[in-house]
Amino acid sequence: MTAPKPFCYFLTMKKILPLLPLLLSGILFSSPCPGAEPEMSGLQPIPPNGVFSTFGAQVIEEGKTAVSLSVERASEPSFYRLSTHIGYGFGEGIELSLSVPYIIDGTDGLEDTAIGLKHRFFSEGKYGPSVAYLLTASLITGRDELSADGHLGAGLAISKRVGPVEGHVSAIYSTPGKSELKDQFVFSAGFDFSAAHNFKILGELYGKKSYYSKDVDQLELRLGYRFLLGEGTFATLGAGIDLKDGSPQYRVIFSLSGVFPKEKRPVKKVYEEAD
Repeated sequence: MTAPKPFCYFLTMKKILPLLPLLLSGILFSSPCPGAEPEMSGLQPIPPNGVFSTFGAQVIEEGKTAVSLSVERASEPSFYRLSTHIGYGFGEGIELSLSVPYIIDGTDGLEDTAIGLKHRFFSEGKYGPSVAYLLTASLITGRDELSADGHLGAGLAISKRVGPVEGHVSAIYSTPGKSELKDQFVFSAGFDFSAAHNFKILGELYGKKSYYSKDVDQLELRLGYRFLLGEGTFATLGAGIDLKDGSPQYRVIFSLSGVFPKEKRPVKKVYEEAD
């Protein structure tokens, strides 16, 4: 006998939910790692498109603006990251975006401000996914330890929905302005599972070969939730744990985001519905 869908959703949430408090407590009460610097975050997707750092092929609707405010707490090294993300639907299938991250770790300061263009050039069909390319760059706004003296990058984002699950894969290759740094490659894959009409379960595997390494030096598993607070307004909560003895060892991510202007639904009168 097949279990009903609501029961399956409940079991899934029961398995994942205990992980978040454990990771939260580990991060909040962990001691900082002296001398270690936070990683540079670069351009990030704006909820509800994508997962945490995995870009989806979806773009903001033409003429609309998306805004996201996020707080990130990491451990080993210990720091806070406060970020503002803004995106605009510039044309059919085109999105312009901006990420401004600020680090608090005792020597507070900005990272480089990242800008990006995403163009969905292939829309999802019955069998095929939707595909978009990304072009990224950054302004030299960060303190020296958190700046690559600008960068130029390019990548792809692929999305596909199967029932209540939407999967996303993205990869971005970047060349820094600082000659002593190496090229960076970021790759990630994630999903969002619609457990209810206003609630999604999120999962992501995130990897990076940073500006400071020849090999992959960051690999994280991230789990979380996204809640629909109101029309076009979302809250996202997640936690990540390192899988490769990299840094940071743990992190918690929280964001509030909205898409504006909101849709205005026409109010139908009784006599109009009868026609």
